[in-house]
This record gives sequence, structure tokens and C-alpha cells, in this order.
Amino acid sequence: MKKTIFSLVIALLCLVNLNAQDKADDTNTNKWQMRFRVLAITPSPGDDIEGADVDISTSYIPELDFTYFFDKNWAAELILATSKHEVDVEGTDLGRVWLLPPTLSLQYHFAGGEVKPYVGAGVNYTIFYGIKSGDAADMDYDNTFGFSFQAGLDYILSDKWFLNLDVKKILLSTDVNVDTGEGILPVDVDVNPLVIGIGVGMKF
Repeated sequence: MKKTIFSLVIALLCLVNLNAQDKADDTNTNKWQMRFRVLAITPSPGDDIEGADVDISTSYIPELDFTYFFDKNWAAELILATSKHEVDVEGTDLGRVWLLPPTLSLQYHFAGGEVKPYVGAGVNYTIFYGIKSGDAADMDYDNTFGFSFQAGLDYILSDKWFLNLDVKKILLSTDVNVDTGEGILPVDVDVNPLVIGIGVGMKF
């Protein structure tokens, strides 16, 4: 998957070169943008179970998002994606879990020419599903709210197309009930993923 992301970066850079003469100015009046991105989602769980190191695997996934502009600076973004992660605690397999984390962010887009940076913050609601318990008898994750912060930039190719680089940090924790076979062990697990995305967007 890393090779796929590297190939996508090279392809996007080639696209920039081929479209260098077809740049849009800052007069765009489109209210909507749609992006297709490839994401690398890297959790940062830290020490959660009685001082033990919890490891949650990195996931590489496709993502679709939509942005609505209230004016030329302020916008709202909704991302749609789902990811699968393997969970281990110092050699003990705690199985896998799928995350569905729709995230709504309020963004401020800075004025610019062909490069337009932006920052944003928002709220996230994560749904945990498709749980496989691994070495535990059973696992149960609570769906939960979190907060997100982001920074990114759009590289304008034309009056319709652009490239995008986006970085998000999602502050996310969940309560997990681990059935050890001898009783239920309640655990507070920090996920706190760093989400890096690259892709192409369209204005409409």
C-alpha cells in the first residue's frame, strides 16, 4: 500500500507539471468541492492497560469528502471513510476492529493564488464494528465522540480541478470491555489517530 501511495504522489506531481499553464485565479465562486484521497491512519494509543504498551496498527484506505463554502474563506467539510485496525498488547492478540469515523469540520481557507492553505477544527463520532476478539473471549468497544484539528492546502490546477494535502489529528478515546474468559476487564483505550491524506479534488 505504501508503494501505491508513493505512485499516487508521483502521478499527482506529473499532473501538476502537465497543467502548470492552466491555473485558476482567486475568483472561484463554486460552493461545493469533492475530494478523493488516500489516507494513512496512524493511532497513538500509548500505555492503556495497567502500564502495558498497546499497539494499534496503521491503516491505509481510500476516502471521499465533501466541502461546502459559506463564502470564499469559511467552509464545512464532511469526510466519509472506514478503516480496519489490528490491536495487540505486548504480544497478546486482541483481534481487530473496524472504525467508521464521520468527521465534520469548520475550516478557514486563506486567500492565495495557485496554493491555498487552510486550517480547521471539528467533531467526530466513531462507530466500532466488525470486531474480532483474537486471544480474548470477547471484545466490546463503545461508540464515542471526539474532536479533530486539521491543516492542509489545495494546489489549483484549473477552474475545476485541484490537488490536496491534508493532515488531521483526532482526539479519540473509547471504553473497551475485554472478556478474558475469567471475567470482564474494563479498559479506557486512547486511539488518537494522526490522519494524513493526499488526493485530487473537483469544484462544482
